[in-house]
Amino acid sequence: MVEKEIHLRDYFRIVKKRKATILTFFILTLVVVVIATFTATPMYRASTKVLIEKDTSSSLTSSYRYSPYDPEFLETQYQLIKSAAVVKKVVKSLNPESFYGLIFKTEEKPSYTAMFKTWVKEKISSLKEMAGLEKIFDQPGQGAPVEGRVPLTKAQQLEQVIQAGISAEPVANSRVVEIGFMSANPAVATKVINSVAQAYIDELVEMQMEVSGYSIGWMKKKAEIQRENLEESERNLNDYKRKHDIITVEDRLTVLPERLSDLSKNLTQAETRRKELSAVYSQIRNISREKLETIPLIVENTSVESINKAILAAEQKISELSKKYGPKHPRMITARNEFSSLEKKKSKELEKAVQTIKNEYQLAVSNERDLKELLDQTKFQASQLGEKSIQLEILKRKVETNRFLYDALVKKMKEKGITEQSQPVNVWVIEEAEIPEFPATPRKKRNILLGLILGLFGGIGLAFFLEYLDNTIKTPEDVEENFDLPVIATIDLFEHKKQSLVENILNDSSSMAAENFKGLRTSILLSSADKPPKIILVTSMTPSEGKSSVCSCLGATIAQAGKKVLIIDADMRRPTQHKNFGLENSTGLSSLLAGIDGEDEKIAVPYKETQLNIIPSGPIPPNPSELLSSSRVKTLLDKACARYDMVIIDTPPVASVTDPVLLSQYVDGVIIVTWAGQTTHEILGKGLKQLTDISAPITGLVLNRFSAKKSGYYYNYGDYYYSSEG
Repeated sequence: MVEKEIHLRDYFRIVKKRKATILTFFILTLVVVVIATFTATPMYRASTKVLIEKDTSSSLTSSYRYSPYDPEFLETQYQLIKSAAVVKKVVKSLNPESFYGLIFKTEEKPSYTAMFKTWVKEKISSLKEMAGLEKIFDQPGQGAPVEGRVPLTKAQQLEQVIQAGISAEPVANSRVVEIGFMSANPAVATKVINSVAQAYIDELVEMQMEVSGYSIGWMKKKAEIQRENLEESERNLNDYKRKHDIITVEDRLTVLPERLSDLSKNLTQAETRRKELSAVYSQIRNISREKLETIPLIVENTSVESINKAILAAEQKISELSKKYGPKHPRMITARNEFSSLEKKKSKELEKAVQTIKNEYQLAVSNERDLKELLDQTKFQASQLGEKSIQLEILKRKVETNRFLYDALVKKMKEKGITEQSQPVNVWVIEEAEIPEFPATPRKKRNILLGLILGLFGGIGLAFFLEYLDNTIKTPEDVEENFDLPVIATIDLFEHKKQSLVENILNDSSSMAAENFKGLRTSILLSSADKPPKIILVTSMTPSEGKSSVCSCLGATIAQAGKKVLIIDADMRRPTQHKNFGLENSTGLSSLLAGIDGEDEKIAVPYKETQLNIIPSGPIPPNPSELLSSSRVKTLLDKACARYDMVIIDTPPVASVTDPVLLSQYVDGVIIVTWAGQTTHEILGKGLKQLTDISAPITGLVLNRFSAKKSGYYYNYGDYYYSSEG
């Protein structure tokens, strides 16, 4: 469904439709406001203004006087102003015995409201006595005073009244507070409120004095305890230092971290050296003697390197001599002997280099082991010294903490003693209360204006709320917009007291109601492009929506146009057609379908001398649905179509039984009758679903008992019709 745009005219239509509701609410609201305003006792309000500031300069070490906005502080002061302690001081200063009569003298002339309350209480008490419930409801704290309860004194009654009437409100954009009190006596209100301001100041002073005295006493006790704790912690620290030679320990603590760092560094270097030598030594052990010179560490040995140079020179010398002399020449023999000597010497140097590497490796292993042992010893010493140092620091912190707390308490105690007379809150009365000349309540003009506004807008709001809750079919637009179903006619609400709607149609064909049914007749005859429908089924969603009357009037209207019409009353549960036309109901449709009576033309009863014929329902059968499911129904309708121009079937409501659904398969059109303002959207939607599920030929909907004025619509054809008639 496409959502409809709400126009301003729709709002005016709702207002016009429910103007009675709006007017009733408006009048009742205005009357209640006027009565309450003019019967209320005039109350005078006296007020005083005080400046309240938080004192931020009470500390000796602080000169900061700016007081930021603090809503909690202000609310605390408001509650203190209205507290019982302040009220007690007020009552005490006013002399309760003489002031009691000034407060409660207005009770001599009770208001209408008080009289009404008294009357209601008396009636309730009498009803409880009649029902024997007075013992149940008259519990302590309810009704009459319980025997043995101490009545309130005059002072206590004054305290209750004054405490309930005090108000404290801030003045905008300032630190000023307005304190007010309302009373029927303006002089009483003035005197009470001035006393409240003074009592509030006195209460602040007393509270500060009490708090200061308590604070100083508490701090003295705590300072004494803290002094003893400080002395004890200092003694414990000195004892611990003497017992563990803390001076030597502190010196060693400064050296140990550096020593640990050096040992750790040396150990790392020793491990690296040992790993290097271990790799070389392992290589020497795993290779032959001839390949020793392939090891870089041996080749780099200076002795081996010098011998290798000498051997190279000897080889060159032998090579040069061999070119000049033979192998047995003395010089050749000498050169070879020198070469052999160098080879032997090289072998000895290689053995020395290997032994040197082995010795270095063993020395590196031993050095690494010694460094590890030394590092472990140093760590053990550091751990022992660390425990002692931790305990030492704990004792030192305890001494420092105790000294700080003791010094702070002594300082605060001295400061509190100096500032004992100062207050954390500064209060000045900047405007005393004066006797008011005019009452503060009731404000008659304002109340009446509010009553007018509340009554008007409340009535309009109530009207729209009722309209929102109203989910009934009210206008043709409702049907067409929400169900996409044409409204083929609207039947005006018939309010004639002397005759029924059917009688009006049968006896007066020129009436307004007859015009409505003529429009319905025209819509039905033009509903089909080829030819008018022959068989029409008339039904509704629920009982009492007027479908039987619409069926009778429609048949009569079509017959008045010269058509031969047959009305079949198929509502065999609550038949109506025989009553509408004043016929007997001893035989009819039920007897025909049951095979008791013979031909349908014998059962069809003509209405007077018209083209209208009626088949009443007949005796009410136990199984109407089974009868309507029989093949005789189709036979009956086929014969009726041959003899009549139009057949109209009156059926039960769709929501109640399945009879309309059964008969809809034999008809050319289905007309649904709804009661304007009574049939709901939900019921209509459910019934339409039943019919559309079987593809029933729905012609349209008739909106019965439609009141244009009550619905907010105005159709000028009615005015035109009546004016022409006149």
